[in-house]
Amino acid sequence: MEKYKVLFVCTGNICRSPAADRILRHKLREAGLDVYITTDSVGTHSYHIGEPPTATGLKLAAKRGYDYSDLRARQLSPTDFETFDMILAMDLGHRNIIEGKCPLEHQNKIRMFLDYSPLENKEVQDPYYGGPQDYEDMLDVIETGVSHLIDHLKTQIKNH
Repeated sequence: MEKYKVLFVCTGNICRSPAADRILRHKLREAGLDVYITTDSVGTHSYHIGEPPTATGLKLAAKRGYDYSDLRARQLSPTDFETFDMILAMDLGHRNIIEGKCPLEHQNKIRMFLDYSPLENKEVQDPYYGGPQDYEDMLDVIETGVSHLIDHLKTQIKNH
């Protein structure tokens, strides 16, 4: 059985999307679902291609048990639309960019990451220009979003 593939998208692929990628991967492994689902992350822009995630993000995520120091930023590519089953934007700006680049036959794969969350705000705020508390807030939102996304993914893998 081919794994169900989830892609997270933010601006530069050094804050939000790599954190969501690895937090989901961590939670999938804990739930025994990593044999069915794989994850990745990209940026809409080329600002940070090849760079690691931000030091603040890595440090604070490590305190919560997540390690994504091996990730290197990459930009959304045309093949991502074919490869991934679900493409999750971290904010509305990302969604608009993704939709603008995505072939019509793959538009149904695009969602907001927090569409599956009970959180009122459906955007994950960018901590890049903020301080440690902004990163902590981002991680809180992503952890909440991931827990609800897993519930949705359980139904997706049954139909995959």
